[in-house]
Amino acid sequence: MKKILRYILLFILFAFVVIQFINRPEKISEPVTDNDIILSLNIDDEIAAMLKTSCYDCHSDQPRYPWYSNVAPLSWWIGDHIEHGRDELNFSLWGTYTARRRDHKLEEVVELVEKREMPLPNYLPMHKDAELSDEQIEKLRNWANAERANIAAETEN
Repeated sequence: MKKILRYILLFILFAFVVIQFINRPEKISEPVTDNDIILSLNIDDEIAAMLKTSCYDCHSDQPRYPWYSNVAPLSWWIGDHIEHGRDELNFSLWGTYTARRRDHKLEEVVELVEKREMPLPNYLPMHKDAELSDEQIEKLRNWANAERANIAAETEN
């Protein structure tokens, strides 16, 4: 029985080592452009810091990769999160979005942050700094609503 258990453990260790070399997700690190939401809207430092800390890892072309993002299968899971997050909303491409899409995305940001669905609850244990306080949520809501008003005024003209 001990021999079988030893072989199973060796097989698991071997498999773990082998998967480190299989299908490694591409790490994204693009330079910031004028299309980035912070630059295109000239966002104040406080809101910019909130977005960078709580949103940019999954919703921009400048994610921060923690050490464990190099270890499969976590690397696959993190890569998948980033891919899906960027497909849904990419703050690095904000300047390329239509006014209608920007308005809708800001509406979704407020809704998901208020419900505390964003940042994702499973993201927060390893990224305590990403958790938004009630005060920060209120500031983010006020900022997003002001931007939505700007978009509405822009489309009326």
